[in-house]
Amino acid sequence: MSDFTLDLTPRGTLAIDCVTNGPITTNTYFAVSGDEAVIIDPAWDGVELARQFALKHPGVRVVALLCTHGHADHLGGVAGLRRVLGEQVPYLLPVGDVETVGESIQKQLRSWDIDTPDPGEPDRLLNEGDVIEVGDARLQAFSVPGHTRGGMVYFAATTGGNVAFVGDTLFPGSHGRTDLPGGDEATILKSLAKMARLMPADTLCLIGHGPTTTMAREIATNPFMQG
Repeated sequence: MSDFTLDLTPRGTLAIDCVTNGPITTNTYFAVSGDEAVIIDPAWDGVELARQFALKHPGVRVVALLCTHGHADHLGGVAGLRRVLGEQVPYLLPVGDVETVGESIQKQLRSWDIDTPDPGEPDRLLNEGDVIEVGDARLQAFSVPGHTRGGMVYFAATTGGNVAFVGDTLFPGSHGRTDLPGGDEATILKSLAKMARLMPADTLCLIGHGPTTTMAREIATNPFMQG
């Protein structure tokens, strides 16, 4: 068992908007702290995401485009966002999912005839324990492989409560697919147990597709988190 732990000291504030878009309704999150923001899982139409962000948060500067994992439906908007916001906005990806990106883009083209814009090379590769600063808040990265080889959760302890961006690792009452390249059922079950161990029960879990949940609810009711 890893000896990794999270810093649970509340720091800063984080206001979160969810934009659901694309043919499989991916949740993209605008996480704002003061005059800075990160866009998490920038999916599908990046130009439209940039337009919506500007309407919702005028004057706020995007400091990073942050992906929970390397699937095409979670990063297809990177290129469009950078075209609007500028190439200086860094694109961050889990280190273990570098190869996943190209594989997933090709699979999406073959399976759905959807041509996903190439996000390009990541500006920063994230490892477990890395921190992404936004305003006065801190997102802490930790590894949750199983849906992909390199999936990450981004956890923030804020003055308004604990929140985690969990991508496609956890769903209410279930977990993400493990039948795609890089997926593994036994590994994702270990990742779910790790999430339950690391994150407080009151943590609000923001999901890659569909509604939010909490760690307490999942620990009590999710059959894949029992025992």
